[in-house]
Amino acid sequence: MKVKTSITLSPDVILELDNLAETAGNRSAVVETALRAYFAARKREHRDREDLALINANADDLNHEALDVLGYQVEL
Repeated sequence: MKVKTSITLSPDVILELDNLAETAGNRSAVVETALRAYFAARKREHRDREDLALINANADDLNHEALDVLGYQVEL
């Protein structure tokens, strides 16, 4: 179920919104699509930060393991 709401936007944003709404159907569709994309990007950024923190926390062990594996390579 959708909920009707009201927001206040700058005139230049409304102009861009209306331009996009011509192909998307209406303003609500454009705003909903934009917000969903924004929310997904925020979640992705959060996940990426957590992944990077995990990698950094284990960097020494990972680097040691990589060096160990390189020792098994056969020269051609």
